[in-house]
Amino acid sequence: MSDQTYDVVIVGAGPGGYVAAIRAAQLGLKTAIVERQYMGGVCLNVGCIPTKALLHTADLFEEIHGSAKFGIKVAEPTIDWDATIKNKDGVVKQMTAGVSFLMKKNKIDVVNGAGMLGDRGSVVVTAADGAKSVITAKNTILATGARPREIPAIGAVFDGEYILSSWQALSMKQIPASLLVVGAGAIGVEFASMFRTFGSKVTLIEALPRIVPNEDEEISAELTKALEKRGIVIHTGAKLNTISKTGSGVKAVITDANGKEIIVEAERAVVGVGIVANTGNLGIEQRGVALDQRGFITVDAHMRTNVEGVYAIGDCAATTPWLAHKSSAEGILAADVIANHNPKPIDYSIIAACTYATPEIASVGMTEAKAREKGYDVKIGKFSFAGNGKATILGQRNGFIKIVAEKKYDAVLGMHLIGPRVTELIAEGGVALSHEATTESLMRTIHAHPTLYEALGEAAHAAAEGHAIHM
Repeated sequence: MSDQTYDVVIVGAGPGGYVAAIRAAQLGLKTAIVERQYMGGVCLNVGCIPTKALLHTADLFEEIHGSAKFGIKVAEPTIDWDATIKNKDGVVKQMTAGVSFLMKKNKIDVVNGAGMLGDRGSVVVTAADGAKSVITAKNTILATGARPREIPAIGAVFDGEYILSSWQALSMKQIPASLLVVGAGAIGVEFASMFRTFGSKVTLIEALPRIVPNEDEEISAELTKALEKRGIVIHTGAKLNTISKTGSGVKAVITDANGKEIIVEAERAVVGVGIVANTGNLGIEQRGVALDQRGFITVDAHMRTNVEGVYAIGDCAATTPWLAHKSSAEGILAADVIANHNPKPIDYSIIAACTYATPEIASVGMTEAKAREKGYDVKIGKFSFAGNGKATILGQRNGFIKIVAEKKYDAVLGMHLIGPRVTELIAEGGVALSHEATTESLMRTIHAHPTLYEALGEAAHAAAEGHAIHM
């Protein structure tokens, strides 16, 4: 590799890195990508894709259980866990093979090994056998991602058998009879929901006053009600004091919101309390690349670090939210900047977030509380799926859509959804905010019938006119 000079070398082939490589190649830049473990990174291998594959199995299992009311009689369904894992692994294999194909299609050189910044204009790659090579590069994009956070002080150290990271929990040998989930963000509630459907007795604990704390308060309350109705025990405002292995599982000592000490025992525990940036052994210190106080790489609005020619994107960068689609957008932005394509910076305030629990939740833009905090004169439009024909057909009438807007100019500030397939419906919210839609323009948009999507039009009616049509 030392006899070639690349326009850009990307270190890390996750959804940020491989998308950056494709975009760079499409713009005519000579491109290489370095990956030490697997194409597709965390998202395709131990994150978004395998988790959603298991959640889809859970959704099917739940639908089959309720099929009799739709006139379909089947024998009592059971979970074949080995087949479930095999299907999940098959989905992962298909997706990662697709990424490898795209590298070949776009004539991107793939270098297997661990990459790190060398002297100015170079990346040093260490192969699995210890052999080193040097790649000369005009620009380097660091896309090394992050890993689940451990808390050694209280015993929350991943052992791969009893105390598990979200990655490790995707490959459990069997469905546990009981499961403790620590952390009730998107990852935590997805695992809690999934394994409850599979039959586990689930306890979910969260240090903050409510689950999915980044979501609108009404969404959080509705999800809490739905999960508790399914039998999930939830402790919010709870401090995890210690967690330890026992002879047959785990024991956690927590202090609940009332100051009472509670002991929770379970066969397994999944700990999802944040991430740690993969910035070690990258030559960061030697090249003087700046990190924030949490250890993430600081960047400007065009993904440039403080070192000329070095960029950072995705979960290793200090930008939030840490989501796969945000990483991909940053990868495209960085490639556009390097190619002098004059891109606009990313507006991080209008990136959609999706949680694939039962029920699903999705949101984009400001919550009601955040809008009021910023001084907006707020108006709200809500519509329940109980009034939607397609939701009634599906037998999934719980949940609602909430639109947050401001009164003076009628601008849509945020959308918050809970209910059937809302992770798909949120797309309209993303377009609305990126195109500065008003509630009236959404109301005047004719939504097809019968669809779940028309509930968005009803919520817009409620926001614009003070009342929906079908409620």
